[in-house]
Amino acid sequence: MVISDLPPLRSGWRTGLRRLGGAALDALLPPRCPACAALVLTEGTLCLDCFRTVTPIGAPLCHRCGLPFLHTGQGAPLPGDPSGHLHCARCVEGPPLYGRARAAWLYDDGSKRLVLPFKYGDRTELAGLLARHMAQAGRELLAEADLLLPVPLHRGRLLARRYNQAALLAARLARLSGKPWAPHLLRRARHTPKLAKLGAAERLVVLEGAFTLAPGGAARVAGRRVLLVDDVLTSGATVSACAAVLLAAGAAQVEVLAAARTPGPGMAEAG
Repeated sequence: MVISDLPPLRSGWRTGLRRLGGAALDALLPPRCPACAALVLTEGTLCLDCFRTVTPIGAPLCHRCGLPFLHTGQGAPLPGDPSGHLHCARCVEGPPLYGRARAAWLYDDGSKRLVLPFKYGDRTELAGLLARHMAQAGRELLAEADLLLPVPLHRGRLLARRYNQAALLAARLARLSGKPWAPHLLRRARHTPKLAKLGAAERLVVLEGAFTLAPGGAARVAGRRVLLVDDVLTSGATVSACAAVLLAAGAAQVEVLAAARTPGPGMAEAG
């Protein structure tokens, strides 16, 4: 009898063999916390001490931009909006181009221990952990999305870094949600300097014309609900510039999902 003559393994046997193989691998290489390397029960999970250092973003928050509030008194409903959703002062005065933005964690010392190695330190294996928490924080956005698009890097920066961290997150989120994604549809047409030290008005000037769609891209986004994926949401200038391109091409709506977002002044003072 040759191997090809053997009957195929049933699904129960295959599952059992996978579990046995996983147990053997764990015995040889015990799973460790991706932040501090402490032993954990399950691969790709944080230990209890590191889990306590990250700050999940939940209610109360701005319904539009996802900015977390210390208390509900920091937000206000939009005039004439029967839903009563709370909005930050900035979104009340002038809502962003995108519909809603959500992030898994506050961008603080705890989340930086994961986001910065992922972004700059070749720790690409962290994409799975980050995406799982993003999927939980943005489950409503993912449920409504028709297409996932990563915020693109300029080709020069991509060559230097060797990977686009937003694309790795989008790929994982597509796998978790079953939604399609397009890694090269949205492009960064020109290099832009880092925005961290620029004011809001300066950022808008720097980002003007920085993004474009690939040839034929307008047909792929027209009438569709697009979810932009990024690692860190700061002022929102970059995703707003991306949203402007997508909406001009006919996208029905554009929303944003990030691994972490910077806190507002109230949260920073509290910390």
